Amino acid sequence: MPDKKNWRLQGSYFETCNCETACPCVWLQPPTTGDCKLLVAWHIQLGHLGDQALDDLNVAMACYSPGHMKDGNWQAALYVDDQADDNQFEAIVQIFSGRQGGHPAILMSFVSEVLGVKKIKIDYREQGGSRKLNIPGIAQADIESIPGIAGGDATINNPPLCVVTSHPAVVAKSKNYQYQDYDKNWSFSGRNGYFSAFTYQP
Repeated sequence: MPDKKNWRLQGSYFETCNCETACPCVWLQPPTTGDCKLLVAWHIQLGHLGDQALDDLNVAMACYSPGHMKDGNWQAALYVDDQADDNQFEAIVQIFSGRQGGHPAILMSFVSEVLGVKKIKIDYREQGGSRKLNIPGIAQADIESIPGIAGGDATINNPPLCVVTSHPAVVAKSKNYQYQDYDKNWSFSGRNGYFSAFTYQP
């Protein structure tokens, strides 16, 4: 086990999955198709683990849950920005594997199998209510926010299960979602998405 260090990450994130909008898994309900095929991406605007700076780096994770997400047994694959040097790569792996505590440790407590960890080019883009991810040859995702009845974006706050606890999530819908790696080959459109700012810390 690595020594626990002072750390903090802040930036923006988005996710998309195969559930109908809005995904019921965050309310501890079964996935709409019986399983969950989830892709999550983070852009770290400011971050550190101890003295190691992690600013302006991207991270992504693909997760597969064979049934009800609260029951665990998830498979997960982690992708780390190829702009990270070796020390930054190791710091990001420590945080997102849950070894440094905080909300990532809660999420990883549902994972029973890590499919792998790769250092790879990750293109993360945001503009207005749009979020896009491209990992060449592996993942492509494009989601767009859903307007609320009173104007602005539709949001949810403080659900019992979520990727980010620090900020309300904007509800979105995918224009395109593809993932092909390990033994997975997923392709969807018009399905669930969420995005928000995020802060993670111990």
